[in-house]
Amino acid sequence: MKKLAGGAALASVITTTSAAHAGEAVADLVEEVAPSVVTILAERSLKEVSANGNELRSPDNRSFDEFFRRFGAPENFSDRSNRGAPSLALGSGFILEQDGLIVTNHHVIDDANEITVLLHDGREFDAVVVGQDPQTDLALLSIKAGEPLPFVQLGDSDDIRVGEDVVAVGNPFGLGGTVTTGIISAKGRNIGSGPYAEFLQTDAAINKGNSGGPLFDMEGNVVGVNSAIFSPTGGSVGIGFAVTSNIVDLIVDDLRDDGAVDRGWLGVSIQTMSPEVAAAIGIEDRKGALVSGVVAEGPSDGTIEIGDVIVAFNGEKVSDSNDLPRLVAAAEAGETSNLLVIRDGAEKALKIEVGQHESATLAQPPEETEKASARMLGVTVAPLTETARSDIGLDDDATGVVVTSLAPNGPAARSGLLVGDVIVKFGEEKISTPDTLKKALQKEDGDPALVLLNRRGHQIFVAVELA
Repeated sequence: MKKLAGGAALASVITTTSAAHAGEAVADLVEEVAPSVVTILAERSLKEVSANGNELRSPDNRSFDEFFRRFGAPENFSDRSNRGAPSLALGSGFILEQDGLIVTNHHVIDDANEITVLLHDGREFDAVVVGQDPQTDLALLSIKAGEPLPFVQLGDSDDIRVGEDVVAVGNPFGLGGTVTTGIISAKGRNIGSGPYAEFLQTDAAINKGNSGGPLFDMEGNVVGVNSAIFSPTGGSVGIGFAVTSNIVDLIVDDLRDDGAVDRGWLGVSIQTMSPEVAAAIGIEDRKGALVSGVVAEGPSDGTIEIGDVIVAFNGEKVSDSNDLPRLVAAAEAGETSNLLVIRDGAEKALKIEVGQHESATLAQPPEETEKASARMLGVTVAPLTETARSDIGLDDDATGVVVTSLAPNGPAARSGLLVGDVIVKFGEEKISTPDTLKKALQKEDGDPALVLLNRRGHQIFVAVELA
């Protein structure tokens, strides 16, 4: 018993000593990097009062997503009763180069009339926006301090491991110079903010005002830019998200060059394969991005085919549909890229000249027209008229039939079809009329059947188990 007691005492000493050393390591790190962390003050003009008497504020109250809250920009420190007075949003940032180049979040400075940067030593400088990218929620600012400034470097976010210690430094709730610690909780998070951003998840406490601030590894390198939290209360509950430093590196290079981000474009619609879709295609390995549509006269037209599974882009593996947009976006328009696809069960190497990305818009679902029943599928469909094409936002030469109703427990509803979807192909058969869909249903012998849909201008595959 004495031996056990002595061992426990020794373990306690070791644990206490290790904790002390860890605390010293964090303190040393903070002393080194804190001078490079800045506070961002973004001044906006409040909108005029609307006709119904409700004050319309600038978009600093927009949510990051239905389930996520931004922090930083939503903090409004003006007297809201004073209509027309400016609102002041507070966020964070960090100096990336000694000449005054500063990284922060796009939503911190979006629509700001004036931007002020407050340094660690209390000095204030007017900032100029070098460029900003809403797609990744990043912005690049510049200040003229007249002397070299302390700066930090970007680390490699691919190298950091889940469980590693991290330190967040920023300006939560206007309390500048606040330090919190935690670990990397997860990597490769997609939080519904768009296809071009990738996030690290951390349990380091970050709150409103931390937006745009750095997340450091224990070597003092920035591995992420704190950008969003999941919170039912608005405060930190230990689930925060930071844009990865590798994404930041790419975006900063582009913004520094000409103030804008140029993204490559393949001109395809893709989706991640579900087990059912993978089985319908006949691919055991679900890795890759399934091509569900090819833009006419786009970069991939005539080279990539609908049904191809893209498994590599320029030597980088494509595990799912989240990987490909970031890889393609990083490619320069006009350069020839190498793709590896699986087509008809065999690997095929392709070369494609990447195009310049352009944004697309979605249209509203169509109104119902003449109905025709497709009983085995559990849907009611209608011909794709000119009016329906216009309402959905489809090209004039688009083909298929419009889903106008769904049996609540039918095969189509269980597989995720929606009213307004256009059935383009059923199995191997192209669908042009309700009658061709009926005939395709009678001929189909696969279960599940692979169905190609056009959903508001975007094509996706769905696997349907027939009744």
